[in-house]
Amino acid sequence: MEEKQAMINPKLEDLLDHSENKFTLVVEASKRARQITNFQKRLGEGVGGVAPMRLEDISKKPLTVALGEIAEGKIEYERPEEDEEE
Repeated sequence: MEEKQAMINPKLEDLLDHSENKFTLVVEASKRARQITNFQKRLGEGVGGVAPMRLEDISKKPLTVALGEIAEGKIEYERPEEDEEE
């Protein structure tokens, strides 16, 4: 019997192994995808950026690259500290 390919690759379970919860995962992925998008725009303008990418990832969508990096454990998210109200 053939194994069905997951709709999300990498699988959600793999992503959650590297993230606190689903909500944090969304924030992590969106921030990294935004960095990648900005980097790609700057490359088009002839300027470098702060988010280096592998050459094989340039043809992929930014969110796909971000999710892959999270699944590989390359992205760490630090939750900002909340100000304590008195």
